[in-house]
Amino acid sequence: MSTELRAGSKKETALPKVKDLRVGIVVAEWNSHITEALLQGALDVFEREGYPKGNIIVRHVPGSVELTFGASCMINDTDVDVVIVFGCVIRGGTPHFDYVCQSVTQGITELNTMGDVPVIFGVLTTDDEQQAIDRAGGKLCNKGAEAAEAAIKMVAFIDSLND
Repeated sequence: MSTELRAGSKKETALPKVKDLRVGIVVAEWNSHITEALLQGALDVFEREGYPKGNIIVRHVPGSVELTFGASCMINDTDVDVVIVFGCVIRGGTPHFDYVCQSVTQGITELNTMGDVPVIFGVLTTDDEQQAIDRAGGKLCNKGAEAAEAAIKMVAFIDSLND
């Protein structure tokens, strides 16, 4: 659902508490003014919810296509409960936008279907830079914060299956 449709209609509910939550975050360097704002939105949620900074691993990769590999490495080489990927792909005048979006979407979907660690998709795919700014802490909220909330909820979901 688009942010415009959800704005003002989102019911505020308390997030579940996850004991010893460990989070991996992979951030694309491309469009860093956007991806770093998404990262900060996520970090703000984890801090607000009382999760220690030491339980959050942040690593950077060159661009959005590399997010899948970065997330896979994070899953395989660290002890995290969930991974969030942050990228920003802005439409240009060539089909490159479509290839990049398709690549990262398919890659993250595959990690989610084949693995035991959820990967939260925090990649903005916008028509222009202003749309990205609006979704990275601008007038339409911060999708990074929403990704952090989704991460907490997914780990709580997995924990509920093990009860």
